[in-house]
Amino acid sequence: MGGPADPPEGPEGAPGGGEDEYRSVVFDESFVRAARLQEFSAQERIDDHAPAVRRRPPVRRGLSRQALVLVLLIAIAFGTAIYMGVRHPSQTPTARETAEPLRMTVIPLAPQGKVPGTADTAYLYERSPAAQFESGSEGVPLPASRRTEHFSDSQVVTALTTAKDYIVRSALDPEVLTGGEVRAVRVLLDSDQLDQFDQSFARPTADGRHAPTGWLVRFDPSRAELADRHVRVQGTLQAAEADASTLEVTADHTFVYALRPTGADDKAEVSLFTVRRELHFRFDREDLRLHQAQLVVSYVQAGPLSCAEDSTHHLRPLLAGQTAKEGGPAGTDPYATGSATALCGSLATSAQPKV
Repeated sequence: MGGPADPPEGPEGAPGGGEDEYRSVVFDESFVRAARLQEFSAQERIDDHAPAVRRRPPVRRGLSRQALVLVLLIAIAFGTAIYMGVRHPSQTPTARETAEPLRMTVIPLAPQGKVPGTADTAYLYERSPAAQFESGSEGVPLPASRRTEHFSDSQVVTALTTAKDYIVRSALDPEVLTGGEVRAVRVLLDSDQLDQFDQSFARPTADGRHAPTGWLVRFDPSRAELADRHVRVQGTLQAAEADASTLEVTADHTFVYALRPTGADDKAEVSLFTVRRELHFRFDREDLRLHQAQLVVSYVQAGPLSCAEDSTHHLRPLLAGQTAKEGGPAGTDPYATGSATALCGSLATSAQPKV
């Protein structure tokens, strides 16, 4: 047994002693003296030695901040979409000007003698200036078109097509010509002009604003009827940009109608009636979208008519063998405001068929 002075592991030099285990790491006295000792402060120990276990953040009730922000953004986007859909800038009253009222002029052309006529309608056309005119809507062809600075090709074509539709319905449709149908023409007009259109037919007035014959061609059904439903037509259509928000179309056409007395048989003499119409249309982007037009100018010359008869509500043609009544158009009062000047012209002999 070892004595009291021996280390617990056994006496020095004995096999298995503790000294052998640390023999290779024993430092000499100079190394120990040169070593620096440093003790960390309390703050340094806190900063450098994080606790081994992290505390779990407290559980929050309800939606997180990120979720609330996401819900708010979705609500704003949805509200904006609804607002833009309901109040588009092109549909607000401040973004679109009110359509101008139609200004119209209807000039009767009186014949210088008897109205020529024959029972052969084809022969009558061949002997007239309308011999080379096309029949029906074929006489209103669309011109070659191209885009403008602010309007695309398709928008220009839409304006020309709408103008053509108005011309065909207002001057070639047999139902309109006989004085019965007006709705087919009305639906093509800008909504701002509908009151003026309706008032023209409810209370016709020769004031340059409210004459049905300024909107469309219609004959007095008690006096004349169509002898040929295929009206002869010739004319032009032109489109141009008025400004950045408006397209304008000018239509200039001559229509030639074969007429005979109402209720007469096929052997009755037929005469020709000529109408020259110059129409000015205007289109904004809303009109183009709705396939509607603003008719702003209508200039009409028609004959053979009698200057002494009223051509405001219907055209009352002079038929084969008839002559114009004595007297000129109704008097014009220069002191009356809001009235149009009564006009009348003479139908040239060269405009009549040679029979």
